[in-house]
Amino acid sequence: MTAIAPSASTADASRVVRDHLWMHFATHNGRDEADTPVIVRGEGAYLFDDQGKRYLDGLAGLFAVQVGHGREELAEAAARQMRQLPYFPVWGYAHPPALELADRLAAMTPGDLNRVFFTVSGGESVETAWKLARQYFKLTGKPTKHKAISRSMAYHGTSLGALSITGIPGAKVPFEPLVPSTTRVPNTNFYRSGEHADDYDAYGLWAADRIEEAILFEGPETVAAVFLEPVQNTGGCLVPPPGYFQRVREICDRHDVLLISDEVICAFGRLGTAFGAERFGYQPDMITTAKGLTSGYAPLGAVMISDRLMEPFQAAETPFMHGSTYGGHPVSCAVALANLDIIENEGLYDRVRANENAFRTTLERLGDLPIVGEVRGVGYFWAVELVKDKTTRERFTGEESTRILRNHVSRELFANGLYCRADDRAEPVIQFAPPLICGPEQFEEIEQIVRDVLVGAWKLL
Repeated sequence: MTAIAPSASTADASRVVRDHLWMHFATHNGRDEADTPVIVRGEGAYLFDDQGKRYLDGLAGLFAVQVGHGREELAEAAARQMRQLPYFPVWGYAHPPALELADRLAAMTPGDLNRVFFTVSGGESVETAWKLARQYFKLTGKPTKHKAISRSMAYHGTSLGALSITGIPGAKVPFEPLVPSTTRVPNTNFYRSGEHADDYDAYGLWAADRIEEAILFEGPETVAAVFLEPVQNTGGCLVPPPGYFQRVREICDRHDVLLISDEVICAFGRLGTAFGAERFGYQPDMITTAKGLTSGYAPLGAVMISDRLMEPFQAAETPFMHGSTYGGHPVSCAVALANLDIIENEGLYDRVRANENAFRTTLERLGDLPIVGEVRGVGYFWAVELVKDKTTRERFTGEESTRILRNHVSRELFANGLYCRADDRAEPVIQFAPPLICGPEQFEEIEQIVRDVLVGAWKLL
């Protein structure tokens, strides 16, 4: 076995990609392994490959690196914990980092979300929340309440339960049959909606009412939970209209359905607040998190849970029969605590809110390009939707989407020094979610690179 050092040649990397490394969400048939980027270092808002080329990290790794790359504080926190207690489970035991982090998160969450269940990833957090909802209703005498409702094209994870809740058909087909008892409702893509096209507020209430319609169709006695991201990722940063979440909360209360806020992306500053539920003024029964909790420096997720959901478990002295080996890992918890310190000490929530309009207006300058249909988002979470015709909002054909978005835009953005996401699982969009330490200088860099690439893309139509 040959070791691959950070300075390894491209040929070494190509061999391993060809013979050994099975990359996530990547095609391998026909891949030119020599073209596989090898990222060896991160510093602040920038990444560096094995050839020394610099890239602006316009996606915070994968919506995770809130405090930027290369933070010595986080490396030191991990090293200290490894020297003291490198690993111990929280299966009926506790250790100081898990205790301190649970206490800190409980103090941060809105309302009575005072219970913290640690996981390893965002998908595992979603899986945990659904299982908890099911067992909660069994313990409270409503065993038929087990179904989950989510939105069209929403991503919630890849384990079989979380994938069943996910609303992206292409992600599900290879693994069917999945867990039954999930239902989809419309998302909040106002730009593509035929309903209330001239009234954003009315559209939001219409979209929320589709959730009640689904509950009634399935039978309220069978529905356990509704899973919603504060701002939906897939489809391109779909922002909820005013009143949307307040109406959803009313609907859930009316039918005794749990509202679960999936904040794997949106928590810990991505929207300028600790939690997206705060940004949009609603009270969930659970919040699922991961990513920004450690800024991606160590794997860790958490589910924040209402006190009332804990009560039947305490009354019956019944365990929640769920857990994982690395959930609440002491090193990850220590890193999370240091990460939250940085976010607080450097005022990153306020920084995002202060720079939000600058980010918006910089991206909106791209609206003068004929290929740009809409710019949408909030905080440091934005998308540019691409169209074939601005006036009619005509979509690309499948062939055009492959040729323009995947084969040109995605490759050229990276080649020109910008790492971000070009996605066409729903509408063709380019998404931006840079580290929270970024500011106007990075916004300008993003806009210039994207502009140059989109000018070239338009010529290919």
